[in-house]
Amino acid sequence: MSKPRVAVHAADPLTQLGLESCLDRRPQLEPAALEEADVVLVAVETADATTLDTLRDLPAPERARFVLVVGTGWSVDPSAAVECGVRAVLWRAEANPTALVRTVVRVAAGQAWLPPTVQGRLLDQVAHVQRDVLRPRGLTSSGLSAREIDVLRLVSEGFDLAEIALKLSYSERTIKKIVSSVMARLGLRNRVHAVSYAIRAGLI
Repeated sequence: MSKPRVAVHAADPLTQLGLESCLDRRPQLEPAALEEADVVLVAVETADATTLDTLRDLPAPERARFVLVVGTGWSVDPSAAVECGVRAVLWRAEANPTALVRTVVRVAAGQAWLPPTVQGRLLDQVAHVQRDVLRPRGLTSSGLSAREIDVLRLVSEGFDLAEIALKLSYSERTIKKIVSSVMARLGLRNRVHAVSYAIRAGLI
């Protein structure tokens, strides 16, 4: 298994040098240029809207994940940070070499780490979107309604449309419309594709 390629970005040259020295000669990691990195360690004093602009402007690959080392505070929308590729946040006071390497390795492996305060803000935001935006429209965070997910689950279990209609107390025509609506909305080719999408998305 190849080692994750990691790059460092900091506005302050001393901070840049300090972070690079923390990661230097670590057998778990391979130093890389920003353009080639799997994980980019970014140091900021305060995480804010400017931080997100910085992440968007970095010449890192689109697939790269970011680890933020934050000095004094967090005043950015957590979901916007996640959308920009942030997968971990470390407070500078806790960012010793061991913690940095461990976090970079975990992020490269697809894991994430957010401090409890940032997690709390993110969960509050998810709850708000679910309660005030999605639920009034009959949707879940997946973009599918609970009824649509039930239908896809039963399709995945091998039931035909008539059997699904009977189980859910709908007409077969309604079930067909539900399946067709899901496929059209998500650009799916057929029922097998729809079930595959739902499984990959963790819906069923």
